[in-house]
Amino acid sequence: MCGIIGYVGTDEVVPVILDGLGRLEYRGYDSAGMAVLGADSIRILRAEGKLRNLEQRAYHEPMHGTTGIGHTRWATHGAPTEANAHPQVDASGDIAVVHNGILENYAGLRRELLQDGVELASDTDTELIAQLLGRESGPLGERVLRVMPLLVGQYAVVAVCRSEPDTVVAFRQGPPLVVGIGEGENTVASDVTALLHRTRKVLYLENGEFAVVRADGVELRDAAGAPVEREVETLDWDAGRVEKGGYRHFMLKEIFEQPDAIRNTVRAYLDADRSGVNLDGLGFSTEQLGKLRRIHLVACGTSWHSCLVAKFILERLTGLPTEVDYASEYRYRDPLLGDDLLLIGVTQSGETADTLAAMELAVRGGALLATVCNVRGSSSWRLATSRMLTQAGPEIGVASTKAFTTQLVALVALALALRASRGLADELDRKLITDLQRLPMAVEEVLRTDRAFYRLGTDILSEATDTLYLGRGILYPIALEGALKLKEISYIHAEGYPAGEMKHGPIALVTDGFPVVAVATATATRDKLLGNLMEVKARGATVLAVAESDADDVAEVAELVLPVPAVHPLLQPVVAVVPLQLLAYNVAVELGHDVDQPRNLAKSVTVE
Repeated sequence: MCGIIGYVGTDEVVPVILDGLGRLEYRGYDSAGMAVLGADSIRILRAEGKLRNLEQRAYHEPMHGTTGIGHTRWATHGAPTEANAHPQVDASGDIAVVHNGILENYAGLRRELLQDGVELASDTDTELIAQLLGRESGPLGERVLRVMPLLVGQYAVVAVCRSEPDTVVAFRQGPPLVVGIGEGENTVASDVTALLHRTRKVLYLENGEFAVVRADGVELRDAAGAPVEREVETLDWDAGRVEKGGYRHFMLKEIFEQPDAIRNTVRAYLDADRSGVNLDGLGFSTEQLGKLRRIHLVACGTSWHSCLVAKFILERLTGLPTEVDYASEYRYRDPLLGDDLLLIGVTQSGETADTLAAMELAVRGGALLATVCNVRGSSSWRLATSRMLTQAGPEIGVASTKAFTTQLVALVALALALRASRGLADELDRKLITDLQRLPMAVEEVLRTDRAFYRLGTDILSEATDTLYLGRGILYPIALEGALKLKEISYIHAEGYPAGEMKHGPIALVTDGFPVVAVATATATRDKLLGNLMEVKARGATVLAVAESDADDVAEVAELVLPVPAVHPLLQPVVAVVPLQLLAYNVAVELGHDVDQPRNLAKSVTVE
């Protein structure tokens, strides 16, 4: 949440900041602002609303300099107004700060500053950081050392000082910060997507660290001020992958990138001859794996849905009891931990605050720790022993698509690896590996479906105020994911339900024309699902279904069948979700909504 960019170099800084913020706007778009350092001044420009409002102000109120910071905001403390936009400054105007996170001791710090006679100009916790830095003296890096211990909570901060026009200082506790290493320039950002077009060489800040960034170098220090040596990493993402590439929206582009993303993920975890899963990536000793008796999966949002699917896959393939938790609840329920437990944190960004907290809790409890994430070098990547990197590449659309399907593929690969480590591999493994390699072609077939198939579904759902998504077994989480996609970008209320539970309450909602979307691909329980659909049909519901094109029994019940090819039962979720992504996308476009930046949402949730 919140996008941060800081730059020191030789280029005019305003275009650099605006470009970086444009690449980060998916992290927050309530307001935006920037600070530019001159020879003896800091000029501030802020605007409420989308980034384009700041761009217009920058055009009419030009600023010049080669050092500056910028921010696009997802509001926490204070309404999304210009006064509460970042950067925030101290009383003297010497310090400017941009910030992502939440200070838990906000009330106490605010009260202390007011008692000291400081006049506060905003409702933000960010201004308190600026005021605290402003009342200190000396170089900005030394001020940071004295102020960090006063801050309680989650924060990623980038600051500049009027007396140091060639310096940007960054420090963090929780939300991510990364330094891009260039030639004659260096950049700080909250996400690597803001850096890729300038450099692929990066340094990640760890919790409690700060960086003093100048054009000719970066000093990394710990909370005691001691120098930190860290190897520069080289990213394997291509800058071109964060462009729309001719598509109307990032979300649509990312839906159509799924075959390649799935193909790359499958290849990453197969042996050289593609006959088995590469076990090297597990990262655990034989002794550790020998003690393994249970698995916990923790995640939030769409990633939680992938964990629900993975429970079916892991229990089927490994025989290990598997629990799924919302990460935000796991950390507060005193889970039973130990060295017989494998905890898997699933997170698209690798920076989801609640998931990281659950992972840290598991480590303290002696559990084995794995992660499935999409960003090499992210916090979850650095924390875990076993790392499953989804090969989705940058995902810019706030509503996740390709990150979700590649999570499913990576979790299948992880299940196969654990199965092999337990000596269970047999003909089923060979069948699954073969079908995994065919999976990209199955998704391509879905994406070739005539757009006319979606027209009726779009017309039905765009007129609705509520809808139910139904599924059974391994496809129930896909009903949840389909409902979430519709909610996120079309703002139509949608609930996902196990079809058998529908008559225990939700059926009371059904009236004439009420839309029900069913995930109805061939499973052992499809006949029972069809019976549930007959129950809602009898009460006037309009049924839309995802099923194989030759599923005549589904076609008899549904007004519309969105066709998918037949695949292995454990891989059906990957194929079945794609029509639901397209359906939600088309409804949102029909209603005229901002598909890539839905209201109130941000891509990476880095605060609790």
